[in-house]
Amino acid sequence: MLDIRFVRENPEAVKENIKKKFQDQKLPLVDEILELDRQLRAAKTEADGLRANRNKLSKQIGMLMGQAKKDPSKKEEAEAVKAQVAAQAARLAELEAQEPELEKALTEKMMVIPNIIDPSVPIGPDDSCNVELARFGEPVTPDFEVPYHTDIMERFDGIDLDAARRVAGNGFYYLKGDIARLHSAVLAYARDFMIDKGFVYHIPPYMIRSAVVTGVMSFAEMDAMMYKIEGEDLYLIGTSEHSMIGSFIDQIIDEEKLPITYTSYSPCFRKEKGAHGIEERGVYRIHQFEKQEMIVVCRPEESMDWYEKMWRYSVELFRSMDIPVRQLECCSGDLADLKVKSCDIEAWSPRQQKYFEVCSCSNLGDAQARRLRIRVRGADGKLYLAHTLNNTVVAPPRMLIAFLENHLQADGSVTIPQPLRPYMGGKEVLIPSK
Repeated sequence: MLDIRFVRENPEAVKENIKKKFQDQKLPLVDEILELDRQLRAAKTEADGLRANRNKLSKQIGMLMGQAKKDPSKKEEAEAVKAQVAAQAARLAELEAQEPELEKALTEKMMVIPNIIDPSVPIGPDDSCNVELARFGEPVTPDFEVPYHTDIMERFDGIDLDAARRVAGNGFYYLKGDIARLHSAVLAYARDFMIDKGFVYHIPPYMIRSAVVTGVMSFAEMDAMMYKIEGEDLYLIGTSEHSMIGSFIDQIIDEEKLPITYTSYSPCFRKEKGAHGIEERGVYRIHQFEKQEMIVVCRPEESMDWYEKMWRYSVELFRSMDIPVRQLECCSGDLADLKVKSCDIEAWSPRQQKYFEVCSCSNLGDAQARRLRIRVRGADGKLYLAHTLNNTVVAPPRMLIAFLENHLQADGSVTIPQPLRPYMGGKEVLIPSK
């Protein structure tokens, strides 16, 4: 959410940013916001004037009533002033009722206006305009056919989709045996990888209140992703970023404690509205998965440096497991409304002969901090809004897809790279049972 003062002083810049994000339907909102802001400020100014006048008249009444003991005519003057106070009280009550209504309407519209994107963000309407910035590792095309990822897992008796459908429906799975162990090994390795980078490990709540939901994401994201707990003011998290950033709601952080760097594990629950296409079969796009996340809360002047560090950590992690990746910068139309800048790390798929998303790194500027009222007390005692960032460390089972395809051998076995072996009981290779 933007600062209302910024919108008030830079309406054309806000409109231009909306155009860059190809959300022209939101352009009228800017003028509506300016009018609501004008009405709210006018109501507050008039109400403050009436309160000040009420205090002044109250003192005058007291003085007149004191003088009435000697001069009875003063009592009539006091009654006249009381009538004036009563008349103004009705208007004050009207204004005091208007203020919260105007504030609510203004906030609702402000929360729909997208954040100002960084000047470096490429302009385009959708993900087809995302820009490849760099590749890391050489994509390998094996001289044998790479099966679909669930077929690979089934060779190890490692997945049961039919049982999952009976129990929960489509979009769920059972992992078994070596595949389930590999899943846990990747998460454990990613956890320790981030701890070694100086991040503090957390396991957060898996449910959050609506005040946190609206603080960490846009309404469009909320509708497409979140599961609501019936009868409770609780939502299942779509990523641990939600509860981790939410932990700072209404907090004032001493500047000397920044940057705050956390890595967190959680299951994630997503509706996945609008999911379609062949690559959304199997376990590529599902309603429940597990993820290791990284989040940073820092000073505004440090956020772009942290953005660079965070996506590079993802690259380093995947390359340590011999998986080729690339960095893809998200264009303006592909950025969620709260984001200033974002990039995806995509892993190479030998079967598809293309890259696919496995990590997403985002700088949200002060948008989440403004919504959640996360403030920093500087050395001079003044308060300012923190900047927040997040990035996927690793998210099986997408990670498993990339891992299995890139480590599959012609005989059907799957090699285990050195960093993962301690988490796999020392195994160097997985042998299929089918």
